Amino acid sequence: METTMTSTPKTSSLMPMLIIGSLFFIFGFVTWLNGALIPFLQIVCQLTETQSLFVAFSFYIAYTVMALPMAAVLERTGYKNGMSIGLGLIALGCLGFIPAAMSQTFALFLLAQFVVGTGLTILQTASNPYIVHIGPQESAAARISVMGLLNKGAGVIAPIVFTALVLGDFSGISAKSVSEMAPAERLAQIEALADGLILPYLGMAIALSLLALLLRASPLPELAIEEPSLLDAGLGEKQSILHFPQLVLGALTLFCYVGVEVIAGDTIGLFGSKLGVENATSLTSYTMAFMVLGYLLGLALIPRFIRQEQALAASAIGGILLSVAVVTSSPESTWVSSLLWGWLGLPELPNTVAFVALLGFANALVWPAVWPLALKDLGKFTAKGSALLIMGIAGGAVLPLMYGVLSDTLSNQQAYWMMLPCYGFILYFALLGHKKRAW
Repeated sequence: METTMTSTPKTSSLMPMLIIGSLFFIFGFVTWLNGALIPFLQIVCQLTETQSLFVAFSFYIAYTVMALPMAAVLERTGYKNGMSIGLGLIALGCLGFIPAAMSQTFALFLLAQFVVGTGLTILQTASNPYIVHIGPQESAAARISVMGLLNKGAGVIAPIVFTALVLGDFSGISAKSVSEMAPAERLAQIEALADGLILPYLGMAIALSLLALLLRASPLPELAIEEPSLLDAGLGEKQSILHFPQLVLGALTLFCYVGVEVIAGDTIGLFGSKLGVENATSLTSYTMAFMVLGYLLGLALIPRFIRQEQALAASAIGGILLSVAVVTSSPESTWVSSLLWGWLGLPELPNTVAFVALLGFANALVWPAVWPLALKDLGKFTAKGSALLIMGIAGGAVLPLMYGVLSDTLSNQQAYWMMLPCYGFILYFALLGHKKRAW
């Protein structure tokens, strides 16, 4: 399969990498705001664990509902214009947070989240195959790892910025501290917290609108994936994306992966808030920091020393071990964080919370490894295959809700048992699933 830039056959991949990299940073920032937003809205809208995780559900379900419509938009507009439309939709969703905050209406927050998720759907559908196909197949995971560094680096920054801008005047706020206030004081506190959302989200909407216009005027070349004949591509009689086991199993793997990634990134704040950890809205930054370390390790090792599938298997095994550590460790002890980062002067966390943060390290290499393995040998089905993989992001909607139900039924800590079968399936794809070419 030959891949070209329509502007010129010898166009360097550097400029596309820079432009797409900036987009990865943007939707990383927007995505990982959820980790701060979930515990924040739990306080503002006075929600249970399960209810608060509908914030993640409404965001990630957009990837399933809108993946195919957004793929159709890309076919009509091309990658460049489609990504500009995506940025505009995210800006529109950010504007939706303003009336939601003013009325403190949870349904409006969920609608705004869905619109933001829709905008990110078109960005993801366009940008991931772009990165896969602008260079050699063997180094695709490394290129996606570069994008992941920008994405997860934004994830480190986003909760800290949110906490500083929105909670700057409310030091030490948590679900536990608000629940202990007198009714009148609690209502006043909630009103003040909600008002703090308005200016930051207005600023984000303006910035994203400007970026949409700049992207449209940018020199980003159009990606053209040439479509060989079925015979030349070795596709035989395959006439549907469902005829490719590696793709379907890859989508299921991403369903499991995005579910555990979102649980690790978005529930750590809820977990910490329940335990009374101060500034729990910033805890997602710990998970994202370990993901950044994992991506750096991937850049150093893939494909020089280990193959993509080996990195994927190691990630799954690490996830299994850390999940067991989360549910069996003590929330009273802080030796893990003391050993890993306490000497840097950073706040120490209960061991259970620290192990959730470490899941970020195990999760880091899953996404960049699954994409090239799942899209391999798809030929002219690549675009639709990408849309199917994007639909796997629905795991970020469904699995955190399951975690919420389990945490309300059992406990926050015991709910993390659900991670084990997810990492087990990722391990299966790494060892066997990606090799299948017939059902």
